[in-house]
Amino acid sequence: MRKQIAAGLACYILATTAQADVVIGNPMAVTGPIPDLVAPMVAGVDLAEKHINEQGGMFASGEKFVVARADSQCDPVAAVDAVTKLINVSMVTAIVGPVCSGATIAQAESVSIPAGVVTLSVSASSPAISNMENGTDLVFRSAASDAYQGVALAELAMSKGIKDIAVSYANDDYNAGIAEVFAKSFAAMGGKITSNEAHEPNKASYRAEVATMGSATDNLAVFAYYGSGGITLMRNALEIGAFSTFIGADGMLAQEVIDQIGAENLGSTTFTTSTSDQSSAGFTAWKALADAADIPAAGPFVPNSYDATFMMALAIEKAGSADRSAISGALRSIANAPGETILPGEFAKAKAIIAAGGDIHYVGASGPQDFDENGDVAGYFSANVVKDGAWEGTIID
Repeated sequence: MRKQIAAGLACYILATTAQADVVIGNPMAVTGPIPDLVAPMVAGVDLAEKHINEQGGMFASGEKFVVARADSQCDPVAAVDAVTKLINVSMVTAIVGPVCSGATIAQAESVSIPAGVVTLSVSASSPAISNMENGTDLVFRSAASDAYQGVALAELAMSKGIKDIAVSYANDDYNAGIAEVFAKSFAAMGGKITSNEAHEPNKASYRAEVATMGSATDNLAVFAYYGSGGITLMRNALEIGAFSTFIGADGMLAQEVIDQIGAENLGSTTFTTSTSDQSSAGFTAWKALADAADIPAAGPFVPNSYDATFMMALAIEKAGSADRSAISGALRSIANAPGETILPGEFAKAKAIIAAGGDIHYVGASGPQDFDENGDVAGYFSANVVKDGAWEGTIID
């Protein structure tokens, strides 16, 4: 009788193990300074999860692909706590996220790298991420580094005839990083940086700061998150007439900026962001899927969020198991050429090719996702201005 019970228990354990969910962690900043930007990114992650499970799930046994979400709050301390729980309690195979650079760096250095767990960020763009791992090959990202965006923004400023500019940046990894690249690039192109000052987030007023910086130029490069000081700083600058022209990057690209400051006051404002080549096959396939799900296909980092989730599932499928140690190599294998092209939504096609022993090359919603030696990808950037009460972007050549 005992032997029968033991045998039955063993069969039960084997059966449940074979049908166990494949779980990845997704520490998104659903609260914090940029919730309006993050909400459609979350929807992109969820849509990828849906497509994967609708097309047979994981492996030949059809195990469910599950996204375990946590709130990184765009904050280093919160990100460390969130990822610690995902890795040690939820026992996730890999991490897709976080959103913000400071959160990504903090959790990677403190948690995911020591645990040997791959991180694939959906939008962290600080140049510091490229060289933070010391060769461990455990941090990747589906959005281009600000080492490129800062240069593109400097070129854009020069093309607009801006010859001198003040720089104000929030004192965090992302904003400090892109501000540094921008300032160096602008100066190298012959522009004059009249002042280059950090500001602390979440202050009630920045009147003193903008009054001082505005004494030498009418142009301000503002690098901040809109929900933790960026809007206040711009409003204060306009109220006292310190600046008339503003440029900046992703952290300020939100409808809330228009709603609070007024479209009529933003006629000389341009913000850049990572974007997609909308004429590509990958974006065309993605747009059809996003439109059907009522998700903004071209929203900031929304395509990147879908791509990161879809690629992580493809990598796990390629590895043949949820073994954490196999993910890094498998991720490069499915993302980098050569291989048969896989577009967004084509999970069943990819599974069949992998099962037959073939190679795949994912060409995503945000473009080709070929990782370099640092886990970085190339990308496109757009210049966004206010038109008819909303942000409208065009790709920067």
